[in-house]
Amino acid sequence: MDRSVTATALGNAANDLSLWGLFLQADWVVKLVMLGLLLASVWVWAIVFEKVSSIRRANRAADAFEDAFWSGGSLDELYRKEGDQPSHPMAAVFVAAMREWRRSAQRLAGSDLIANGLRERIDRTMAVTVQREMERLERWMIFLASVGSVAPFIGLFGTVWGIMNSFAAIAGMQNTNLAVVAPGIAEALFATAIGLVAAIPAVLAYNKISSDLARFAARLEGFASEFGAILSRQTETAVIGTEARSPAIAE
Repeated sequence: MDRSVTATALGNAANDLSLWGLFLQADWVVKLVMLGLLLASVWVWAIVFEKVSSIRRANRAADAFEDAFWSGGSLDELYRKEGDQPSHPMAAVFVAAMREWRRSAQRLAGSDLIANGLRERIDRTMAVTVQREMERLERWMIFLASVGSVAPFIGLFGTVWGIMNSFAAIAGMQNTNLAVVAPGIAEALFATAIGLVAAIPAVLAYNKISSDLARFAARLEGFASEFGAILSRQTETAVIGTEARSPAIAE
């Protein structure tokens, strides 16, 4: 490191304490730290907006689906409406269970062993579907957690590096006047500030979104349990009777 050049730059920028000025006069390592943290912050906000909108859409779609499900209409018709490509997680759980039911329904009559196996397969199918849909909704959550925990330390690294350069420049100028020390210390602390700007929203968003996802997962699991009970009752009816009919909501 050329201390005379650094010292000269430090003296020329002594009065430029704007954010842009602090960035320009920073060492290249500190600049890389700042740029990386700024990019991480932008990506954090993009993930936050995407997750919030996705959870809201999923809840609205689940509300509409549950209204149709509990309306007393034909589940065969609802199954045909949702098709092979359900558009939201709750519909995906429903379609997976109905598909498994329809595959095995014709073999149910008089066979308690087959009925027990079908109930287990339906429960397992819905559990796997819930897990898959939640994994899709939870995508990029690990990035929020990582930024929230690591960004302050990355900013601190930039601060330590910047302070080291500042003291080296002060030693080269042989001047400890506050006007000489302040710009270097300010640019170093600026890196820590950017790290906190990236980390604080990431932590808050991670906690909030994780709570919302947990509630939605519980909602899916509750629906799967209720629908599994409906299919189980229909399975018992099919074993006792002579023909397995499509399940229907009936109290």
